[in-house]
Amino acid sequence: MAPTTTAKRGRPRSFDREAALEQALRLFWERGYEATSVADLTTAMGIRPPSLYAAFGDKSALFGEVVDRYREGHGAYATRALAEEPTARAGVARMLREAAAMATDPDHPWGCLLISSTVNCTSPEVTGAVRELRNANVRALESLIRADVAAGREPAGTDPAALAQFTAAVVQGMSQRARDGATRAELERVAADAMRIWP
Repeated sequence: MAPTTTAKRGRPRSFDREAALEQALRLFWERGYEATSVADLTTAMGIRPPSLYAAFGDKSALFGEVVDRYREGHGAYATRALAEEPTARAGVARMLREAAAMATDPDHPWGCLLISSTVNCTSPEVTGAVRELRNANVRALESLIRADVAAGREPAGTDPAALAQFTAAVVQGMSQRARDGATRAELERVAADAMRIWP
C-alpha cells in the first residue's frame, strides 16, 4: 500500500502592508469610496480578500486607515500652513497656493481625497466621518481667524465664521476644478483672487 500524503499548510503569504495601503489610498482617491469594490482593492493591493480582511478589517475600516494616511501625508499641507505661518491670513494664502500644487500633482490622482472620495457615498457612517473631518477643519480655521481679530491682526468687523466658510468653499471648489482638468496656474489664480476678497 502506498503511503498517503497530506497537504502541508504553509505560512500565510506575507505582503508589504504599507505599500498595499498606499495602493488602496490611490484607488479610493481616484474612484471614490462607493465606486471602489473589494475586488478592485485586492487587485490593486496584490492580495487576496482573506488577507485584506485579516490585515485591515472590512472596506470601511480600510478606508479609515487610508484617510488617516492621507491626512498625515498628501493632505498635511493645510495643517502645516496654518500652524507654521504667523497669522491666519498668511496661513490661508500659503494653504491655497499649496492646494493648487497638490491638487494638480501628476504623481497622484487630482483633487483632494477628503473632498471627492465620499461624493454619492451611500454609507452614512463613512460619509459622516469624512464630513466631520472637513467641518472640524473649518472650525479650526474659524478659531484662528477669531484669535487674529481679537489680537488686532484682522479688522474688528471681520466675521470669522463667514470667512472660514468662504475659504473652505474655495478649497473644495479648487479640488473639483482640478478633477475637471484645471491647471496649477489656473488654480493659483483662484487662490490669489480668493485672498483679495479677504478683508
